[in-house]
Amino acid sequence: MRLLIDTSQMNFTVGRPFDRRLDDNGVHRLDRRTGAPLWAAQLVVMDAEGADTITVTIAAPEPPQLHQGQPVSLVRLVAMPWARNGRDGVAYRADEVRPLAAAKSA
Repeated sequence: MRLLIDTSQMNFTVGRPFDRRLDDNGVHRLDRRTGAPLWAAQLVVMDAEGADTITVTIAAPEPPQLHQGQPVSLVRLVAMPWARNGRDGVAYRADEVRPLAAAKSA
């Protein structure tokens, strides 16, 4: 099940830039549908109730070139609950992670 998340009231900042998403054998994982490489980044998400960190995965030929502390926006963020070998959690996937335009100084 994929659950679409409304990000309109959230702010995202890069905690750790994108890196290869590896399988248990250290092989770069590929998207099952498109065959594109998977990349994961740690993002800090803030809303009116506080902040948390999440790891967001995207499928792209190359990862976005982002740096720690950079504000970003997400295109179509989904949460996917999972359970495997007695463990469970939530995986986050986005269609795209875009850098926000820098504010112009007066």
